[in-house]
Amino acid sequence: MRIITLVFALFFTLNLSAQSYAFGIKGGLTVGFQRWDESFQRDALYRYHGIAFIESAPEGNEFAVFAQAGYHVKGSAIRTFRTTVETPTGFVAVPSQTIPFEFRNASLTLGGKKKYDLGVASKMYYLLGVRGDYTVSTKLRPDFVSEENPYAILFPFDGFVNKFNYGITLGGGLEFPFSEYIAGVIEFTVNPDFSRQYNQPEIPNVINPNPNFGSSRITIRERQIVNTTFEVTLGLRFLHKIVYID
Repeated sequence: MRIITLVFALFFTLNLSAQSYAFGIKGGLTVGFQRWDESFQRDALYRYHGIAFIESAPEGNEFAVFAQAGYHVKGSAIRTFRTTVETPTGFVAVPSQTIPFEFRNASLTLGGKKKYDLGVASKMYYLLGVRGDYTVSTKLRPDFVSEENPYAILFPFDGFVNKFNYGITLGGGLEFPFSEYIAGVIEFTVNPDFSRQYNQPEIPNVINPNPNFGSSRITIRERQIVNTTFEVTLGLRFLHKIVYID
């Protein structure tokens, strides 16, 4: 990974020093999914992302290189529906709720893109990049379950979170110009991780938070979590054009 990053950084620097380049900001919806064990039935997590980027801008539709840094909230969720339960004093309504599992990551992506003409001035493109993530913070259990709560052992522990992860970004998009130097961007990407965001070994001999069901001691199974996100992004692209005069 270090060699790949160094090669991309060197290639990117050489390209920007010799030609026009573009930069901008973009952001939008993140739909997060996770591969876990079978301890929870998980649904998609709907969050957000924000990105700053810079890229080479060669003449025509030649291959371009890019670098981007962003903030992405990844994860999954448990969703329950509104229901009623019977108690000794009668029926009680239990509202629906969403319990998120969030990994708030800062990302750096280096890669390339290829463009094609679409209409008079618009362009479509596809992109592929290698990505490194650093986990800034997490939210791994609901607010009503404190660290001292016996049921906290059923949720992931911060101590088993891998701060550094890596993967790829693959997708495509459209550029539509507002002027010669400013364009809008709409982009769709899928971002699978190749490393484990969370890696917890089996934990035996744990006090059962609900001893009325089962033995007084339980074993927490091995738990591994891998992130994948789908992102829909809108942004602005600004062109810095270099013109050579003989």
